Amino acid sequence: MSYAQQMLESLERGENEKALSLFKKVQSFSSDEEKFALAEQLYGLGFLEEARELYEKLLEAFPEEGELRVLLAEVLVDMDKEEEAMLLLEQLDQTDENYPRALLLLADLYQMQGLYEVSEQKLQAANELLPDEPVIQFALAEFYSEQGRFLEAIRLYKQLLTGGQQEIAGISIDQRLAESLSAGGAFEESLEHYEKALDQHLEINTLFGYAFTAFQAGFYQTAIAKFEELKALDPDYHSIYLYLAKAYEHEDELEKGLEAAKEGIRHDEFHKELHLIAGKLSLKLGREEEAEHYLRSALVLDPEFSEAALTLNKLLFHQERYEDVLEITELLKKDGEADPQFLWDEAKALNELEEYSQALTAYEEAYNFFKSHAHFLEEYGYFLMEEGKRKEALQIFRQLLQDDPANEEWLLLIERLSD
Repeated sequence: MSYAQQMLESLERGENEKALSLFKKVQSFSSDEEKFALAEQLYGLGFLEEARELYEKLLEAFPEEGELRVLLAEVLVDMDKEEEAMLLLEQLDQTDENYPRALLLLADLYQMQGLYEVSEQKLQAANELLPDEPVIQFALAEFYSEQGRFLEAIRLYKQLLTGGQQEIAGISIDQRLAESLSAGGAFEESLEHYEKALDQHLEINTLFGYAFTAFQAGFYQTAIAKFEELKALDPDYHSIYLYLAKAYEHEDELEKGLEAAKEGIRHDEFHKELHLIAGKLSLKLGREEEAEHYLRSALVLDPEFSEAALTLNKLLFHQERYEDVLEITELLKKDGEADPQFLWDEAKALNELEEYSQALTAYEEAYNFFKSHAHFLEEYGYFLMEEGKRKEALQIFRQLLQDDPANEEWLLLIERLSD
């Protein structure tokens, strides 16, 4: 039995000291072929330093052997020594048969550094050398997909499928094509390829992509069916629940939507969007106390969560709890740049609480954001009238009349205010 075989058996048994002793014997006495084979096996087992030593020794003996240079570079990359790997690869002769493989590895390294143009150049150079090589076409497609250049990615994925390639490195081409089509907005065509990918292999991320694309396309019953299928396979797949709840909402199945949201919260209590949708669905079901609970819990998770705060304010206005509205608006104004709607909410609440001076200040500030909002202007105009500010009210109603010249109510108000 060779020293290399003895070393591997020692590693399998956990006899690391003995394996290290045998490794030294391999370095001294084994043939180059045995060293090469052992280096590959050690690399696969994760013994990077030992694999590196063997490849370096072999490269010293065979400096013109391009495969050794590429294999050593791959080991160096896994050891987080990217610069050493790049230097090694850049030295490879362009006529070497391993040069396209080196270009692919260089493209990955440059992309990791954010040098996307250089990465693309390396991939294009590899593609020019081997224009019919599926691995290179796939690498280019993946690059374009990651860069958001979906039309180019789609072209290459389709080219691979036309050439009979359904899978590369264990990755479904139909699944990748479906993702790019979905990201590019071609939802219906995307669903066809998701179906093909799932026929080849049932995989939960692919199933989620199918369900989410169906949701985006407005096929809510399909989305529900696929989300439910995924939930049965993996209830801990947290991304399901928000879109499942929303899909049920679109289908007016509010109870099921609320139950999906609650189930999602049980799996991920810190998901603020789930608390929001639970609050909204509770409101639609007329369960105001439950709605307030979920909306306030969303704000506990994120005190600057404007949508939750605005939804809660609508409930509080409905319940005539104006002081609570002011509490919410103050919270949002204190914690950052508030949505202008909170200024409007503040003005309305102060008006209801007969704090007219403060309400006027809030209305004046809100006016800067709602100059073109007819409902706001009408409310503001009536408030000004009530406060005896006839001249200012007249200006507001004249402004409204510009967009609706035939509004008889405003015409009469303008006539009264003018008198």
